Amino acid sequence: MDHADTNGLDLAPFRGLRYDPAKVGDLALVTSPPYDVVEPGGIGLLEDSDPHNIVRVVLPRSDPRSDPRSDPRADACGADGPYAHAGVTLRTWLAEGILRPDPEPALYVYEQVTATAHQRGLIGALALGGREGNPAVLPHEDVMPGPVADRTDIMNATQANPEPILLAYSGDGPASDAIDAACADGPPLLDTRTPDGTEHRLWAITDPDTLTGIRADLATRRALIADGHHRWAGYRRLREMARAAGRGPGAWDRGLVLLVDTARYPLQVGAIHRVLPGLAVDRILEGLLAHGPAGSGAFLARRVEDPWPSVLWTLERAEGPAYLLTGDGSFHLLTDPDPELLDAAVPFDRPATWRNLDATILHAALLDRVWNVPDDPAHITYHHDAVAAIREAQRTDGTAVLLRPVGEALVRDLAEQGVRMPRKSTSFGPKPATGLVLRSLALD
Repeated sequence: MDHADTNGLDLAPFRGLRYDPAKVGDLALVTSPPYDVVEPGGIGLLEDSDPHNIVRVVLPRSDPRSDPRSDPRADACGADGPYAHAGVTLRTWLAEGILRPDPEPALYVYEQVTATAHQRGLIGALALGGREGNPAVLPHEDVMPGPVADRTDIMNATQANPEPILLAYSGDGPASDAIDAACADGPPLLDTRTPDGTEHRLWAITDPDTLTGIRADLATRRALIADGHHRWAGYRRLREMARAAGRGPGAWDRGLVLLVDTARYPLQVGAIHRVLPGLAVDRILEGLLAHGPAGSGAFLARRVEDPWPSVLWTLERAEGPAYLLTGDGSFHLLTDPDPELLDAAVPFDRPATWRNLDATILHAALLDRVWNVPDDPAHITYHHDAVAAIREAQRTDGTAVLLRPVGEALVRDLAEQGVRMPRKSTSFGPKPATGLVLRSLALD
């Protein structure tokens, strides 16, 4: 694999690893949502759906009762640890023909159709750029060392990129024309419907002239990391490890991505909600009163009697920073923060748009100052679905903090200024299913 140096996006074809339908049958049963979207308890359900479900590679576990994201083990990289299990699993499936490499390198057109969205994009191997990163790739969220190390260890143990990250750019040019043409030219490599009702289709582009045209178009573009910041950081960490081991340019200079032209196929942006296990709603409300001016509170809290899901509309209509607390069957809307609290808690070294973000104020003022909740898996869990967050709060006798989504334009504006939002601030979608096509570092 060449080591590309470009100021734009350099997307290269690769020989995808794909499940052999003759070996596994229904492809929908071997796929998984992205690793960080799988809810607690969901790993076992995916494992039970098929013995070859890809979750055994992206979320491996030594103890079948554990969730590897929230139950770190000292021997994780040892011979009996989950990462070693992931590597053995992938190598075994390759040896048995469960997964097979495609005969020639390709860029893969990936189409998803849901009840509310129609998305098409290109899956390929994107150049990581120089030591300081790829200036054409714009992160917008902070990352945590633990998840970065976890994803790096998975990729190192498997010598693969098992799931693509999601990148968004605005082009409406030749690359998008090639995508639409590929979908019209012939039947897909695969066509499956996952249990959530989403239809997934995959085509391969191998024609040299078409690939050259796509590459020339993308070389002028920049893209926002819509989903996969920890995996992107893991790609770069994996490259650092290769360099430290004395290896020259190679497959580790690229990472697997799904690149979507949002001018033609807009993404949807949702919120990511927080759950505070073991902190009941009444204790959370007491904390607000204890940290606010006399006779009031750090935020104005009022009980909302609207039924579900109308209560979410109440949250969305609120002015200024706002959150919805629940977990005990009631709903409480937080608004009107104490200005002195915000001045003391929220840094002034970034733009006003960043200072006014709900996620910024939640972490800087409420979690850090008012509730004293550390940002680690034992104290905060993150959920892309509001109902799942509420259920987890009820299960753990805790509180769900429901947030509102942030618009893509604001996210991109901050990213172009080099300003990072708090981690898990946005949920772009539809997200690519994991397991439809993998990238082997050994083949590139």
